[in-house]
Amino acid sequence: MNLESSLDALKGVGEKTKLLFAKAGIENLGDLIGHYPRAYERFGKPIAIRDLPEGEVAAVEARLTGPIATRHIRGLSVSSALCSDGSDTLTLTWFNMPYLRNTIRAGVPYVFRGRVKRKGVRLLMEQPAVFAVEQYAGMADELRPVYSLVKGLTGNMIQKSVRQVLSDKGLLREYQPREIRERYQLSEYNFAVAQIHFPENEHALMLARRRLVFDEFFFFILQLRFLKSKRETAQNSFAFERSQMAEQLIGNLPYELTNAQKKVWQTIRQELQGNAVMARLIQGDVGSGKTIVAILALLVAAENGCQGALMVPTEVLARQHYASLTELMQKNGFPFETVLLTGSMTARQKREAYEKIESGEASIIVGTHALIQQKVVYHDLALVITDEQHRFGVRQRELLAQKGRQPHTIVMSATPIPRTLAVILYGDLDISVINEMPANRLPIKNCVVDTGYRKKAYEFIQGQVEAGHQAYVICPMVEESETAEEAENVIAYTQRLREVLPQRITVEYLHGRMKPSEKNEIMERFLANEIQVLVSTTVVEVGVNVPNATVMLIENSERFGLAQLHQLRGRVGRGDAQSYCIFMHTLNGKQIEQRLDILNKSNDGFEIANRDMQLRGPGDLFGVRQSGMLDFNLADIYSDADVLQAANEAVTELLKRDPELTLPEHADLKTHYDLLIRQQSDHLNL
Repeated sequence: MNLESSLDALKGVGEKTKLLFAKAGIENLGDLIGHYPRAYERFGKPIAIRDLPEGEVAAVEARLTGPIATRHIRGLSVSSALCSDGSDTLTLTWFNMPYLRNTIRAGVPYVFRGRVKRKGVRLLMEQPAVFAVEQYAGMADELRPVYSLVKGLTGNMIQKSVRQVLSDKGLLREYQPREIRERYQLSEYNFAVAQIHFPENEHALMLARRRLVFDEFFFFILQLRFLKSKRETAQNSFAFERSQMAEQLIGNLPYELTNAQKKVWQTIRQELQGNAVMARLIQGDVGSGKTIVAILALLVAAENGCQGALMVPTEVLARQHYASLTELMQKNGFPFETVLLTGSMTARQKREAYEKIESGEASIIVGTHALIQQKVVYHDLALVITDEQHRFGVRQRELLAQKGRQPHTIVMSATPIPRTLAVILYGDLDISVINEMPANRLPIKNCVVDTGYRKKAYEFIQGQVEAGHQAYVICPMVEESETAEEAENVIAYTQRLREVLPQRITVEYLHGRMKPSEKNEIMERFLANEIQVLVSTTVVEVGVNVPNATVMLIENSERFGLAQLHQLRGRVGRGDAQSYCIFMHTLNGKQIEQRLDILNKSNDGFEIANRDMQLRGPGDLFGVRQSGMLDFNLADIYSDADVLQAANEAVTELLKRDPELTLPEHADLKTHYDLLIRQQSDHLNL
């Protein structure tokens, strides 16, 4: 076996289980050990019901006082029962779990574990996990992994499979050179993988995480450096002499570009006509006007007889860009055809798009990562633009660039990253910042509240919907985990919101595990105002532009990084109406309130990112992390900023000594790097 071996090399993994793993993005043994726990739970000893701490996760040993009753409310199955331990009684409630009536018997002792809430005079535990008393006793005080799951795949299945891989001592070979491990005090690779999944204690977990975070940063930076070295020797082979149409478009716009937009545009225009190949990052807040600058560059490429491609992370966003570009070309009389290319298009639609792209009939191509598939042959690709770069890997960007003869590259990002980190994370790019907002933008009004404000928040959302607007509700999870989970989840939350809001208000949910066609349908309906309230995970962070959405309620806001909260907030405030963002936190504490108050007082993404980095500091093992930021599975650029800088230093020193990684002592490192590149391509189905 090796890390590229299929999962069916493991005992107990047949075709059905293999398909379940595939749904979670786990195709081989390397993927499996890289599917790190998203959290760890420590199971404290059961406490008396009368001593239960309101608002916290706790366990009680108790007996049901009667049978479980189940009722149905607007398609939701709600099961409830009373339990007692002699000190007091507690109400237990489960959603969509009617089978519990046959598995939990009255009068038998169980351990119930979940978050404790109060409704009036009653204590309530929603969706508690249920354990046999002996089973729970064996789990007490262990750090147990909690994995991201898909329907049908259990944490136990993942644990058993990971333990099999770890039992093969020859499989997890060390690849980092000894001098790097010693200089940066890194644990060995096989120790790190074992401890990240099944930590002996918090110290071992900290050592394991630091090693794996270092490696994530290290290989990311190494990839950037190799990319940069290729570009530095390349000359601009495109004669971009004309830009009259771009200037004409600027004059025809119904608004004036901000000074920041003008400055960035002048830089790009000069580089398109220069001797070297352009590789530039445009960094700016959501709504700062990066897209119009990109359109101007695409227009210059088309005017000079070449092609430009715009790659975006979602199909809905691709369609929206395609529609606006097509309208803009027609409205201004520009003779350039724009084509759309996405994964969900029919075979015939794709074939027609391929033909127009290869013949050169299409001057501007807009799409998702379908733009980098092997079947796509470009006529003369001179400009590559990737939008929302933190959702694309470096490999995707590189593969699109390889479709042309060393095309110019523009990368756009609304992720607010402090400049000290940006120069590392975008090491192959020159950086431009758009740090002004258009004058007609109304600042978003913010408030930071606890869960006691939830009823008022729902009333406010209802009022905004009745005034003709729409709302987002952001939850950190897709569905309930196997174990007790304090975070709100989109599926149960949607059902609950449907009960609270009038039936005339349509509430739907959206999450990343849905099929692309399902996600597209939901976003299209939301854009058309057929859905008034959209309950979503952070997948909407790079969603479609919905100017009619004026409210965002973010549940469990303490679980997100400030920079990500700021990006989420940018989904509203995109129209003429006043918009609002409500940051609701479940946990209380001075530090949580201090962090969230930064968002309350500022709408400046870069200021927020800098403050986030200062407040978080290194080694925040169980704190918030920037979900989905850049390419990283485990690493967090804010709390791990010191490790990022160490990895950058290590790569610099390594490449000074061995620019091509050809020395014998770096053979294992080069082999592992090549494996990672192959895995990236495999995951892109290339």
